Amino acid sequence: MSLTAHVVVQRGSLGVDVELAVADGEVLAVLGPNGAGKSTVLRVLAGLLPPDGGRVVVDGDQVWDSTDRHVPAHQRSLGMVFQDHLLFPHLSITENVAFGPRSRGASRSAARSAAAPWLDRVGLAGLGDRRPGELSGGQAQRAALARALVGDPRVLLLDEPLSALDARTRLTVRAELRRHLTDYPGSAVLVTHDPIDAMALADRVVVVEDGRVVQSGPPAEVARRPRTDYVARLVGLVLLPGTGTGHQVALDGGGVVAVAEEAAGPVFVAVRPEAVSLYLDRPAGSPRNVWRLELVAATPHGSVVRCDLAGEVPLTADVTATSFAELGLAPGAAVWASVKASEVAVYAR
Repeated sequence: MSLTAHVVVQRGSLGVDVELAVADGEVLAVLGPNGAGKSTVLRVLAGLLPPDGGRVVVDGDQVWDSTDRHVPAHQRSLGMVFQDHLLFPHLSITENVAFGPRSRGASRSAARSAAAPWLDRVGLAGLGDRRPGELSGGQAQRAALARALVGDPRVLLLDEPLSALDARTRLTVRAELRRHLTDYPGSAVLVTHDPIDAMALADRVVVVEDGRVVQSGPPAEVARRPRTDYVARLVGLVLLPGTGTGHQVALDGGGVVAVAEEAAGPVFVAVRPEAVSLYLDRPAGSPRNVWRLELVAATPHGSVVRCDLAGEVPLTADVTATSFAELGLAPGAAVWASVKASEVAVYAR
């Protein structure tokens, strides 16, 4: 691994204790809610925040440890992209991108020569003489990426790089960023609270909640088998812990769910909102999973209405706007919810 770190920081009531390892050519996403400690970890890696304990090692060189080793931020081989660009407003775009080489002692002409091909690579050729205020949000973020990469850093740090962009620009810049990250030979760490950014850009995801790593793995695995309610909600699942016996799971909060696979011991049950069907009357036949629940909230969600249901087995259901209207649903309404056993995912806790 090119980058290994153990970050220990106490920030008020939040204690952060996170270990990371990132290989050459790998993109690690640190995903978590606001206030979880993600940006604190990134600032320690960048040398902008002194931790209370741990270590940071890059390519075998210890740049910080809890004894007396500390390499200042400007001496670390890293590039950083912030969510709000942080370009120097009084400098041209070329001078912004050339700032890194200049700060490391390169002549002005050499630094500008190094900046030129990067401006071309990020699609800003011909815009080098403009000031940051003359660029769009997407163009400014491309300039910030070029500034981070121009010195061929061993580590690239990205702090919510797409959060300040509008939805359309984010799609374009995300695709471009993925292309640059694919070509980047060093270790990249992306901090985000957006699961789409994490799934689209990262090779591996680490989920941080309350200053601790609660789950890690390839993006598809984390999305398929979430281990906390936060992750489940991010990827659109309802997560229910319980104890499996054969083809049934007795939920910790009460209620029983029938499953297609045999289960034993502590397990998670995960249900997708689109797998839940709603009825005003109990459905005919003998479905194995059917419960009488109460609709507590209904929120437009893309092309459907997302319905939060409370009762014996709390669920979330997605129904079309037409079905929602035909059923006459409203918060407080009693409904029957049904889920096929084959649509229920079950896996060990």
